[in-house]
Amino acid sequence: MNILVTGANGQLGREMRIVSGRTSDIYIFTDVNEAEGLETTYLDITDLEAVRKIVRENAVEAIVNCAAWTNVDACETDEKLAALAEKLNADAPRNLAEAMKEVGGLLIQISTDYVFGKEPYNTPCREDQKGTPTGVYGTTKLHGEQYIQNSGCRYVIIRTAWLYSEFGKNFCKTMMTLTGTKPALKVVFDQCGTPTYALDLAKAIVAILQKPVEGVYHYSNEGVCSWYDFTKMIAEYCGNTECDIQPCYSSEYPSPVQRPSYSVLDKRKIRETFGIKIPYWTESLKKCIENIVGMQN
Repeated sequence: MNILVTGANGQLGREMRIVSGRTSDIYIFTDVNEAEGLETTYLDITDLEAVRKIVRENAVEAIVNCAAWTNVDACETDEKLAALAEKLNADAPRNLAEAMKEVGGLLIQISTDYVFGKEPYNTPCREDQKGTPTGVYGTTKLHGEQYIQNSGCRYVIIRTAWLYSEFGKNFCKTMMTLTGTKPALKVVFDQCGTPTYALDLAKAIVAILQKPVEGVYHYSNEGVCSWYDFTKMIAEYCGNTECDIQPCYSSEYPSPVQRPSYSVLDKRKIRETFGIKIPYWTESLKKCIENIVGMQN
């Protein structure tokens, strides 16, 4: 199968590069940015004709869309950036869906737990639960989902959360640095979810590509934690034990966007449909940190 990956130089895209090497499929990795040492085909997914052209020329049978606008705070306060978020998170997936519909292909869209949050709840979010985003980012990602579902193309939408990896900027790498250089930190404990190691998600995507079953699914690692708990484990695995990490309320760090206070994802559907075994979040975190440390040495 010929598979096109967008946003191939981001966190998930980099992990897709690694996992794809273990398959017999042909992958075309695309992005608008170059990355040193990585073969990348330029593709602007907001350009429908450009998407159609690359699909046609490479006989693409499936697209994995790892590209997105993810600066959550910035698009809340800047109208131009909000428009850009809509373009990348909603209009671009519609282009990908149109291109796949024309050739009978499959689109795998990566979405987010931020499509939830406005309604208070304390049980894991189901796939059929109504989207109630609290900000621009979540709204644009929900629009992208809706465009795909109404396009008539074959699709799999995977909502994920708290993504981290060895690559790029993410919470795990930031806290590895801060807990190793700061004497003390305050981290919010009133926002709960589940971290997701991008390598685990990439493995799940490749498994789904082998026997796709259309629909909306949830994927994060197993378990539940707050950002405070997440930070404590990062520090422990790094050996940064001298940093005094204290819990605090979100209100102590005002933000232009209201983040979901509880966005744990119910993953029964993806486990049962594809037989995927999902690692516990601390197990995956430890592996990722070991890889990061290994890359630094």
